[in-house]
Amino acid sequence: MSEQQNLDIVRQGYAAFGRGDIQGLLNLLDPQVTWTTPGGADVPFSGTRRGHAAVGEFFATLANTLDITRFEPKDFLAQGDKVVVLGDDTSIVKATGKSVDHRWVHVHTVRDGKIVSFEEIGDMSAVAAELRSAQARV
Repeated sequence: MSEQQNLDIVRQGYAAFGRGDIQGLLNLLDPQVTWTTPGGADVPFSGTRRGHAAVGEFFATLANTLDITRFEPKDFLAQGDKVVVLGDDTSIVKATGKSVDHRWVHVHTVRDGKIVSFEEIGDMSAVAAELRSAQARV
């Protein structure tokens, strides 16, 4: 597929997420997709998942942990089968009510019209600190 087609597929995924259409996003993923997010043991939605069911669980855990109040993919860059997206967001950590800003890079690999891998690169230390502080209060 062309770089433009790969960009279009990734943009469709962000549009689906923006509408809250997680199933629409999952439909753009290869059934054996690899999905990796940063954060370590303190962040319940971090780690590597494989397949639609596991990625669906990621989104459920994310929604249980954060209330994303602003999500802005800003730059879309394509080369070959890679699409890199630069963006940022603001979320409320549900356990503490604190707002956290987050800058991120998402790296997608697209093959045969499906996203076969996703990796988020970003500093999740503020979210992790908020979740640790909520645990300390329990």
